[in-house]
Amino acid sequence: MQEKRKKMTARRIMKMKGREKIAMVTAYTYHQARLADEAGIDAILVGDSLGMVIYGYPTTLQVTLQDMIRHTQAVANAKPRALIVTDMPIGTYEPSTRDAVISAIQLARAGAEAVKLEGGTEYTDRVKAIVQAGIPVMGHIGLTPQRHLRIGGYKQQGKTPQQERQLIQDALALQEAGAFAIVIEYTNPDVAKKITGKLEIPTICIGAGPHCDGQVLVLHDLLGITPNPPPFTKQYANLQETIKSAIKQYINDIKRIL
Repeated sequence: MQEKRKKMTARRIMKMKGREKIAMVTAYTYHQARLADEAGIDAILVGDSLGMVIYGYPTTLQVTLQDMIRHTQAVANAKPRALIVTDMPIGTYEPSTRDAVISAIQLARAGAEAVKLEGGTEYTDRVKAIVQAGIPVMGHIGLTPQRHLRIGGYKQQGKTPQQERQLIQDALALQEAGAFAIVIEYTNPDVAKKITGKLEIPTICIGAGPHCDGQVLVLHDLLGITPNPPPFTKQYANLQETIKSAIKQYINDIKRIL
């Protein structure tokens, strides 16, 4: 009989640094969360990437708090052993610390066991306030998709000494504010390695090299469902063709009946 695994918490994720790599994946529905958890994933991110992969939006900017609440509830219904982390969409934490705390509480009520927000030193007061309210916070630096308009697109970060200094400053500030982990997205791998070495909390990379404490990928990208995945994504299956083939077989079976 398989031994029942212990429930993952933000504290347990923190303790994995230097001991075991952290495996994280996005999930947006009950069955996605169930399958990811049964496979043994450490953490599930209910990402605002659902805007593109679920709703077909052009960016994450169209995602609302209600979208995130609804999908967090679906993931939480799977009762995963994995830690459930939910993205705070744009507009839910920028206006004020009060807005940030209220939004985080709503996500926690929906089933989030931690929240993730994008940005560095400019939002450490939000991180501190949410943590003080009793909700763990995961930071997110490097490429921050919610700010792609400001940074001029989806470009790799940490390519200049100035960017490197700012990223290190952001990471240390988020740690000081109480973040339990930090996602580093599409960043120079050498810079991500430096940040990982300077922090006491784990770093989780997406497109930032192999030197961090863990990795996260969008489920649809790794399963080969996304038509044009990011260049840094490793594809582990080609479900796009598998699904189309199955549906074609179904269509052929139906057509043969007549």
